[in-house]
Amino acid sequence: MSQPGKLGFRQIASQIRQEIVNGVYPPATVFPAEPVLAEKYGASRSLVNRAMQVLAAEGMIRPRQGRGTLVTYIPPMLHSPARYSRQTREGGQARGAFDAEVRAIGLEPQHEITTERAIPPDDVADALGLPRGEENALVRRRRLLASGIPVRLNASWFPLSIAEGTVLEEAGPVIVGGVKSALAELGYAQTEATERIVVRPPTDTEADALEISPERTVLDIFHVGKTADQRAVEVTTTVTPAHYLIIENSFPLT
Repeated sequence: MSQPGKLGFRQIASQIRQEIVNGVYPPATVFPAEPVLAEKYGASRSLVNRAMQVLAAEGMIRPRQGRGTLVTYIPPMLHSPARYSRQTREGGQARGAFDAEVRAIGLEPQHEITTERAIPPDDVADALGLPRGEENALVRRRRLLASGIPVRLNASWFPLSIAEGTVLEEAGPVIVGGVKSALAELGYAQTEATERIVVRPPTDTEADALEISPERTVLDIFHVGKTADQRAVEVTTTVTPAHYLIIENSFPLT
């Protein structure tokens, strides 16, 4: 038990958590060292260390070997149909909705992109109306970061028949408006999209890429974009720590 007038590690964690949310320690900045915090809170380093472990498990901070502890809290970003509008995707020469969302919270979007011609997973092939087990798709994989903080893992799949030899094969953040704008320029403007969202634990590979604890939960979003004639031309899968998104949908009621 903590002594009267002394803070326990949960109370220390609570105070630090509130200061992080309030911007005292901004995202992507180096967090004060444990001796500094111990002096600030009048606590032992062991108590501060336990508080830090709590905050790291929550995804608020992340120790990095030789680089101190990084503040990884990001204000949750709204995931709604409005993010896919052309105005949002292309505003300020953004390379898609993610760029616009990250800049809106004062951080710098970064992209790590690879592309390849590949055999799509069965669920992707089915959604795109492609035969299973054939190398008939282009995949554009992206690790998306906000000022160095890994935020999302995306994989966008397209029928090779429409993506081959196009800007979609370029491995770089070169597309203003993202893949939807690129497809529109190629004559495949999308008019409808569906999304399936699953909450699950990350795989070990995903946890490593997102630099999160395997005990965290992620959102797994399966997005299918269709043209006016109901042709599916894009499947994008997104994996992101659950605490980074607020999901908002609107739909008619009958």
